[in-house]
Amino acid sequence: MPLGKLVLMAGLALVVIGAILTWAPGLLNWFGRLPGDIRVEKENASFYFPVVSMILVSIVLSVLLNLLMRR
Repeated sequence: MPLGKLVLMAGLALVVIGAILTWAPGLLNWFGRLPGDIRVEKENASFYFPVVSMILVSIVLSVLLNLLMRR
């Protein structure tokens, strides 16, 4: 895939994500709060590690890129 097409698709993806976050902010509220995401909160410190959310992002991106690279 040429670099120009890759940059164009990445830009379009960012525009779509930005539009969703602007006009429908509650649509992605579940993301980052999936079972398996690690969250530890203490009085003066917090730690957050989105394990399952990042696995989900990895799977979706792998499927999309495989579909796009076949054409």
